[in-house]
Amino acid sequence: MLRLNIFLYFAPILIKFKKQMKKLFFIAISLIFSVTMLAQTTVTGNVKDAKSGDPLPGVNIKVVGKSLGTTTDFDGNYTLKVNQEPPFDIAVSTLGFANETVSITKADQSVDVSLTENASELDEVIVSASRTPESVRESPVTVERMDARTIKNTASASFYNSIENLKGVDVNTSSLTFNSVNARGFATFANTRFVQLIDGMDNSSPALNFVLGNLVGINELDVKSVELLPGASSALYGANAFNGILFMTSKSPFDHQGISIYGKKGITASEAGGNNDYYDVGIRVAHAFSEKFAAKASFSYLDGTDWTANDTNAYEDTFKAGESDKVIAIGLNAAHDGLNIYGDEITSNAALGPLGLNMEMLAAAGGAPVPAGTIGNVGRTGYLEHELTDYKARSIKTDLSLNFRPFENDFEIIANYRIGKGNTIYQGANRYQLNNFIMQQAKLELRSDDFFLRGYVTNEDAKDSYDLRFTGINMSKINAGTWFGTYAAVFGANWNANGNNAALAHAAARTFADENVTLQPGTPAFDTAFDEITKDPDVTKGSKFIDRSKVYVGEGNYNFSKLLNKAIDLQVGGSWRRYSLNSEGTIFTDYDGAIEYDEVGAYVQAIKKFNDDRIKLSVSARYDKGQNFDANISPRASINYAAGENKQHNFRASYQTGFRNPTTQDQYIGFNVGRAILVGSAPDNLTRDLPETDLTGYDAYNNAYSVSSFTEFAQSAGAYSQTAQFVTDLTALIIASGGTLTPQQAGGLAIINHSGSLLKSTKTELVRPEKVTAIDVGYRGKLGSVAIDLNGYYNKYDGFISLKTVLSPVNGSVTNASGMVDAVGTLSSLASGGGFNKSFIQPFQTYTNSKADVSSYGLVIGLSTRFADKFKLGLSYTLSQFDFDQASDPDFRAGFNTPEHKVKLSLGSSNLFKNFGFNINGRYGTEYLWESSIANAMVDARFTADAMINYSIPKWKSVFKLGGTNLGGKDYRSAVGAGNVGSQYFVSWTINN
Repeated sequence: MLRLNIFLYFAPILIKFKKQMKKLFFIAISLIFSVTMLAQTTVTGNVKDAKSGDPLPGVNIKVVGKSLGTTTDFDGNYTLKVNQEPPFDIAVSTLGFANETVSITKADQSVDVSLTENASELDEVIVSASRTPESVRESPVTVERMDARTIKNTASASFYNSIENLKGVDVNTSSLTFNSVNARGFATFANTRFVQLIDGMDNSSPALNFVLGNLVGINELDVKSVELLPGASSALYGANAFNGILFMTSKSPFDHQGISIYGKKGITASEAGGNNDYYDVGIRVAHAFSEKFAAKASFSYLDGTDWTANDTNAYEDTFKAGESDKVIAIGLNAAHDGLNIYGDEITSNAALGPLGLNMEMLAAAGGAPVPAGTIGNVGRTGYLEHELTDYKARSIKTDLSLNFRPFENDFEIIANYRIGKGNTIYQGANRYQLNNFIMQQAKLELRSDDFFLRGYVTNEDAKDSYDLRFTGINMSKINAGTWFGTYAAVFGANWNANGNNAALAHAAARTFADENVTLQPGTPAFDTAFDEITKDPDVTKGSKFIDRSKVYVGEGNYNFSKLLNKAIDLQVGGSWRRYSLNSEGTIFTDYDGAIEYDEVGAYVQAIKKFNDDRIKLSVSARYDKGQNFDANISPRASINYAAGENKQHNFRASYQTGFRNPTTQDQYIGFNVGRAILVGSAPDNLTRDLPETDLTGYDAYNNAYSVSSFTEFAQSAGAYSQTAQFVTDLTALIIASGGTLTPQQAGGLAIINHSGSLLKSTKTELVRPEKVTAIDVGYRGKLGSVAIDLNGYYNKYDGFISLKTVLSPVNGSVTNASGMVDAVGTLSSLASGGGFNKSFIQPFQTYTNSKADVSSYGLVIGLSTRFADKFKLGLSYTLSQFDFDQASDPDFRAGFNTPEHKVKLSLGSSNLFKNFGFNINGRYGTEYLWESSIANAMVDARFTADAMINYSIPKWKSVFKLGGTNLGGKDYRSAVGAGNVGSQYFVSWTINN
């Protein structure tokens, strides 16, 4: 009965997606039934933990001297079929346990193995830190990792979410399907300082320049291991491996065969979005046809409802770094630019836009005279975010791989194709709905224990994606004149009827205008307009963005260790990549064709051990050259020392430099985001001539200097320098003066900033690579039963890349006689009496390098122990801080965006009693300032707790799990403007055959 009930619970999931899974099941059936079984010897058995008796999943079982093997399932069982007559030996190994070798003497033999856990986790083998296998004790830097056992026991809804439980790691949640991993501060959703690799392939979006979490990543059933290196890794992995790098390795079809299936069903619950169902299903099929040829295929489908963003506050910049923004309460008698309200940017004030409506005159025309200034500046109500998106979160991933070992040894040829498609919300300068977003990767790789040579291409298609802000703005432009006229007339009537009570008049006017003029969500008229706008890439009347960008990558590495008789580990490698940016002028300045540019790099590394392998020295250097920049050399040197009789006390220190090339957007963006126009500052982007009809606002800038390129924009002393929020302050001054600003200094116009000082003209330098010098020290060892991992670091940045906003006059030019803005005879002639109007100023945002001295430092302490033979307890503390000289660059905003203090706790047992396990994770972070181009404000401190229980049924080859995340139930957000993250409850069933 239990089996029937479970089947009935999950049946709707499998039925609903039978079309998507039909092809993959066909592949599975073909692999199983079309193969002629060549094996002559079958070895079966079970692998357990010698101390606890727990079954060990994911243990490697391989024939010694052969490349063929298999792994244990979730219950520790395995079956190995070998086309070889006994006798021969099999090797049994897994992370964290001592290896065992067993002799096979019969054609059909059952072999149960008990593995002894390593006395220290220091003996675990990793490959990411030095591009060569080494124990954790020998790693020159700290390494975080997960394996199949960790994934089985995670309390998170997915393995990718569980990365948040690793010490020293931050995960920011932008969407149910998009989590941004970060280490060592300076976190954003567009995390261009962090690299993610899947089987060696960079998983970053070619146009967006960052990883979309695991939206188009790896199937949970196919994960072999996850390794994370916090800190700079440019010496071996090139540009942008700056604040950390995440390695995800998939399972080989030679070693991990069979069919695995999982199904998850649950709900997401939040105050903002209510309760919503979600489900996640997946399958992996792998088979070795012989010792030479193997193949695998995997597919997964996730569907749910995204977290709702409903912050309707408007944020006023305090103009002082390190302070949170003031919040402006909603006022019905004023324009209100709410953070998650779109379209309220459309206002009536002549100084704020082209409408130029005089509300008092409109009221009088309707028969109700209203004193001048009574109505004031009025903004349209706009649309809440949930009215412009269905919040559908979806992720579909498929992975196909053909593996060929022509010589039946470690030399392997791999052809791999991955495709991911999904819906998510991305937050950058605005919030963007990514609909049916597709990313594909195709790779051909030749590899052995000594070398690899791979080439791959990544391409993406934004499909039906659109900008939520411009959707609201252009929806609110519809019938705008009628709306403002109706508002004014109703205000006037209610002004008289309610004894000149402005508040009541505003409330009545807004309600009537919205109900009778505004297109209402859910109506045919609204749906028609919405479809037209989201399919139009012209931001003056649409919101769709187009992206069909690609990146081509080639890289290789050779290890000369064997040729040198292992006297020294010497590696040489190199890489090449070509970007091809194609947005048809909607994101980049590629209106006349794709923009292409190249980057190349090469590196060398030497490792030598001394004094009975107690001392390990490693030196490396990398050369990189970007097409638009000077070459960079990134050296690294490290030393490891193992003390103690059993080398149980391990000390390490490293010095390295890293660099980050300006992203494709830093260099080539050309996008009007409403509040400003974003302009990339690559030299050829600034000299690109634009047609008069394209990218409204650029020509306004060009006309200011009577030029046909952007060169003066980046280099002229005639641009006003200030932060983007200055525009809001300027607006307030205009409103306060009734629409104009009188000259503030004799003989000309001087614009004042928030603090009351005069703006100065500036010269904005072209962007160049950002550099970091990193010093890292650490200790890893064991005191009694407690394992200790201690890591301290200091990073100093040179040329920190940041956005700078400049204000340019639309007409005329400025002089720089005294370092102040002087617009005599130009701007003053555009307004009566030398006044000033905001519509004469165009804000631009460009990427440049800050002159501020920026540094960051931190400490990470991790403790773990086992007790009562069954329980594992882990505790970690992270300190993250940064410093910079504000006076050297007053407008600079670092965007550290990281809690100063973080504490993480875990408690679990994989076998509390027979076939039953549990795990609990708790995380606490202090409040922190979130700085970004969309808004700046404090993010509250938070504590979250996750928990799960699992139960194995060996005869079904199944594991059932019941879990929940954020069990406290209090909504939180990890960034200003992002969705409110609630709780997630799920039940899952995994079959590993």
